Amino acid sequence: MPDKKIHTDSGIEIQTLYTAESPGAQPQTERPGQFPYTRGIQPDMYRGKLWTMRQYAGFSTAEESNKRYHYLLSQGVMGLSVAFDLPTQIGYDSDHALAEGEVGKVGVAIDSLEDMELLFKDIRLEQVSTSMTINATGFILLALYVALAKKQGADLKKITGTIQNDILKEYAARGTYIYPPKSSMRIITDIFEWCSKELPKWNTISISGYHIREAGSTAVQEIAFTLSNGKAYVQAALEKGLDINVFGKRLSFFFNAHNNLFEEVAKFRAARRMWAKMMKDLGATDEKAMMLRFHTQTGGATLTAQQPLNNISRVTIQTLAAVLGGTQSLHTNGYDEALSLPTEEAARIALRTQQIVAFESGAPDTVDPLAGSYFVESLTSEVEEKAWELVHRIDAMGGSVSAIEAGFMQDEIARSAYEYQRNIESGEKIIVGVNKFTIDKETPVPGFKIDDHIRVMQSEKLAALRAKRNNAKTEECLRNISLAAGEHKNLMPFVIDAVENYCTLGEIADELRKVFGEYR
Repeated sequence: MPDKKIHTDSGIEIQTLYTAESPGAQPQTERPGQFPYTRGIQPDMYRGKLWTMRQYAGFSTAEESNKRYHYLLSQGVMGLSVAFDLPTQIGYDSDHALAEGEVGKVGVAIDSLEDMELLFKDIRLEQVSTSMTINATGFILLALYVALAKKQGADLKKITGTIQNDILKEYAARGTYIYPPKSSMRIITDIFEWCSKELPKWNTISISGYHIREAGSTAVQEIAFTLSNGKAYVQAALEKGLDINVFGKRLSFFFNAHNNLFEEVAKFRAARRMWAKMMKDLGATDEKAMMLRFHTQTGGATLTAQQPLNNISRVTIQTLAAVLGGTQSLHTNGYDEALSLPTEEAARIALRTQQIVAFESGAPDTVDPLAGSYFVESLTSEVEEKAWELVHRIDAMGGSVSAIEAGFMQDEIARSAYEYQRNIESGEKIIVGVNKFTIDKETPVPGFKIDDHIRVMQSEKLAALRAKRNNAKTEECLRNISLAAGEHKNLMPFVIDAVENYCTLGEIADELRKVFGEYR
């Protein structure tokens, strides 16, 4: 009887048996904390410090999200992770006609510094690490965060956190862009430059494979496209004259964790090795500028609306993959997220999943626990080899921006997504509870609902703000932003001045729409 062929979703054939003679199966000779960091970026990894347990949260109004943050902090969350609604992500105030039906739905609505003050009420920014999932308007949200920290009397040199700020994957996979690619890249390098001087502990970008994977890519495509995007940001910063050994230390990454435990672990190990080599080739000499530091979120696309409690098992496997792969921080999805935003109970169970892995599983007790496995070492090498092939194809096109403009990444992701769905529909790929082991009658799971009245409340707040602020001053601030954009000055000081004078997010985004135009 012929041996059955088994492949990962990336098309890597899994052998029946792995031995010391298998290609790429030889363990790495370097120790953890040493170039090229295959085995982890710290010599002691979680023995020294556990990963940061974040829970991504944000919905409705700033006041409602603030309550959820206080709840999560009380339950043992180590860092906050903010979700913003769609109008905030694409630069519209809540009272804009295009915001109708979307205010507060997939995240919190933030229109002005007043909302930011309510979002972090009774939370000292100097004492908490905050990650903000925001891209096209990332520079405005960072300005709002800085303005609030200054109001709290915080030392900006001590403020820690991350801003996603990764616009290239928006063009390739997600769609919440505003300005054309070159103008967007200019804003990103302005953030790099400003933070290197004023906010030195802040991670200025979280180069994101998460959304590339959610759009349907394979694990190999996820790291190949993400690292290529990272390379494009580094090259843009170098062209601006920035020091790779300074800004390189503040680059971070954001990856997905899916269900194939061993391929995911291999992916994380391969990504570290590849990034270290890339940064060295680009001129980095400081070890910390070559280290790939990453946040992980469990796979939203893997969650099923059918038998949703099964998702707890999926998230547990994905949590183990992230921890065994050496993540620096982690968000675990709620079991009900295929149906709605997570309820408080689902968010608590998701956090408890991390805590059980941290304190009961033994997985964090030694560095790189799967190292030396013939299977894992071989799979790491094969994932890396296939990812390099894609990176070299992108390089030959002139880099990520050119590859995106040509539609290459988008086409590759769409092809993989189609193939994955076709395999589910044919039964070749089994999804428990969806195309096998189904049940006739589902028990309803209570969902989390957002009140549509939020848009009215936000609009009333905006009207009151515009009536009481110094509108002559806000108009001056907006003019200054426009001038700075035209004269190629760093935008961050002007945007911070604007938000401190209560210019709204939509007003600032619109001012730059006049200068840069919009990407279609």
